[in-house]
Amino acid sequence: MKRYTTPLLLFLLYSCHQDRITEKVSKENPYYDRAWYFSDHHLPDSSFLYFNKAKEKALKDNDSVKVAKSLINMAIISGDRGDFFGSQEISLSAIKYLDPKVDAEREILSSNYNNLGKMASRLKHDQESAEFLLKAIEFSNKEASRNIYLNNLAANLTDQHKYDEALQYFNKLIATKSIQDDPITFSRILSNISKTKWLQNPLYNPVPDFLKALHIRQKENDLFGLNASLAHLTDFYMAKKPDSAIVYAHRMYLLAQQIKSADDQLYALERLIKLSPHQQSKQYFETYKKLQDSLETDRNAAKNQFAVIRYETEKSKADNLNLQKDNVEKKYQITKQKFLLAGTFVLIVASVVIFALWYKKRKQKLALESKAAIRENQLKIHKKVHDVVANGLYRMMSEIENREEVDKESILDDIEVLYEKSRDITYEEHPVAEHNFQEKINSLMASFGANDRRISFVGNDDALWNQVSPKAKHEIEYILQELMVNMKKHSGANNVVVRFERSGNQVNIYYMDDGVGIKGKPNFKNGLTNTGNRICSIGGAITFDTEKDRGLSIHISFTTT
Repeated sequence: MKRYTTPLLLFLLYSCHQDRITEKVSKENPYYDRAWYFSDHHLPDSSFLYFNKAKEKALKDNDSVKVAKSLINMAIISGDRGDFFGSQEISLSAIKYLDPKVDAEREILSSNYNNLGKMASRLKHDQESAEFLLKAIEFSNKEASRNIYLNNLAANLTDQHKYDEALQYFNKLIATKSIQDDPITFSRILSNISKTKWLQNPLYNPVPDFLKALHIRQKENDLFGLNASLAHLTDFYMAKKPDSAIVYAHRMYLLAQQIKSADDQLYALERLIKLSPHQQSKQYFETYKKLQDSLETDRNAAKNQFAVIRYETEKSKADNLNLQKDNVEKKYQITKQKFLLAGTFVLIVASVVIFALWYKKRKQKLALESKAAIRENQLKIHKKVHDVVANGLYRMMSEIENREEVDKESILDDIEVLYEKSRDITYEEHPVAEHNFQEKINSLMASFGANDRRISFVGNDDALWNQVSPKAKHEIEYILQELMVNMKKHSGANNVVVRFERSGNQVNIYYMDDGVGIKGKPNFKNGLTNTGNRICSIGGAITFDTEKDRGLSIHISFTTT
């Protein structure tokens, strides 16, 4: 009996759809409305196409309920066109889009499981069909829907020869007030109960209930139900009254043609082939064969068409994904190039800025170095003027002042030496080795002696200056000259003692006088500054003793290496 419930199942799904529209407002989807338009005008292929388009739009809109509805209707259309496996596959794919915790979506799930049960039954998977139908009953909250699913489950149990269980469901259903108030549903269950009792007990006479159901269906103009009643009567009379069976089979065939049910036409033709005389049976067989071939061709075409629609959709999605991937890759490459260009530009700008800063800093450094070199050269010249010319002149003046008799030739020689030195004042000095250096030092210090000023020096012998470099001798000469000049100018000393000694590779020179001395920190003017620079240039040190009440003590030290 299950085979005659397809239109009712489709009607049920449509009714659920109408109820849910007010429960949950989804995004506008014109493809979905168009699909129902084609379904209402009996154009299943176009309806399938637009339900598929509606599903794709719903996916983009994140409308999961509309996705599920579209898939379920596609599954029903596939099943009606004979693609039972395809119908199952589509129905199974719809489950993940529905939430069983939401009442409205539970009802949609129940419709989907009912379709899965129906397809399993068409594939002769009766146990699997029963499991799906039980789920349909579990998820349904509407009595009308549950009654249809219970009827389908009972019919499934009849096919499995579980007659007692089937009758329990049928009897429970027919006692329900809502079914008793619904002639069409009542007649369907009444006919199913009679058929099940007859199959359970071949001695049982189902004809009265069969005819009662038939009359109700005629009155209600339930053509699909009427076709089922004719099928039941044909099957019952085939063995007992073949003539009656032929009448009912022929009526079923004509009605099946009227309602355009190819499966019911084949069912009636099978009975007519068995029951009719040979000549008529042959004609019925030819009609049966043509219809079967046509139906198989039509269903195969539908399967292929539906498969192509789904394939093209998936291919289009895959192509779009590849296109998006290509676009993303292109955008990535463009962005990468932009970043590279920007990075190169920034690098060039940074390089230019860094080079400009470096060049500016280098110019400043060179300018400072140039100024420093000029300043250093000026200081060197100033030092030479001070040490060589000024102190040399002061020494000559002191020598002339303190001699009773002036040796004109000696003075002229000293002036000539001073003149030569002043001419070379801007050139770097390159001291040369001198012989009798100790005598030169003795002569230098003695030249500052006077009647009221006694100059004493001890330890200035030739051995002291052995291994002392020409540069060190040159610098020591000018240091001692500076000390003697300062002594005469500022100290007012009467006694000056200069002691020389050597300890290993270190030479020590101790200067002492009884002049006014230095109070506090020495004031390093040009002379003392030059003295400090000279002693540093030979790696030596000079120490001033400023703690004495009167007089000055200076310690000069340097190494011979």
